[in-house]
Amino acid sequence: MSDWRILQALFARELRLVLRGGHLMPVLAFVFICVMLMPFGLGPELSLLQRLAPGLLWVIMLMAVLLSLDRMFQADFEDGGLDQLMLLPVALEGAVMAKLCAHFVGILFPVLATMPLAGLLLNIRPDTVAPMLATLLAGAPALVMLGAIGAALAVGVRRAGLLTVLIVTPLYVPVIVFGAGALARSLAAPGTLDVAALGVLALISAASIFLAPPAIAAALRAGLR
Repeated sequence: MSDWRILQALFARELRLVLRGGHLMPVLAFVFICVMLMPFGLGPELSLLQRLAPGLLWVIMLMAVLLSLDRMFQADFEDGGLDQLMLLPVALEGAVMAKLCAHFVGILFPVLATMPLAGLLLNIRPDTVAPMLATLLAGAPALVMLGAIGAALAVGVRRAGLLTVLIVTPLYVPVIVFGAGALARSLAAPGTLDVAALGVLALISAASIFLAPPAIAAALRAGLR
């Protein structure tokens, strides 16, 4: 079997595990709870909701990613799945990338699909939904890849969720700054897109896609020693 077919099979297996393992519903429930409660906490002033919406949407997206990454590698570590990944006749970096792609498709796509509704509930104008989605989609791969580095470094550690948050929070700062800034400028001028900030987000995501798999593979090898 070729390496490509092995990676395809691994992607399909991981996607089935994500969809059947009950990982998606807690994340979606968290997003909906946050979006529904924010207007009550901030008050009835619609202009305030609109001003805070860019930062709120990115923070909700960030927390959803962290919640979904909590046991990405920990469960495989506990049941021996990581040892099987090591024994596959493909590079561990490729296997990690297949696992991350399955995670992105199975969890992050549904979360992104809820963002238009979340934006409307936060008083975002309908004609700014497309720029909002473009901004979130440009930064979402970086959130997943950087978070996976923290999850891999915390493999085998008790209460790994807290350690993962401490590791990845500094890495997330540029993504949140550029993402919230781009979204705020798009909302200030409806129908427009901050191409410069969007390009920076896409560059960060591309760099993380290229650099994260080797770093994750090295962390997993170290965690199994």
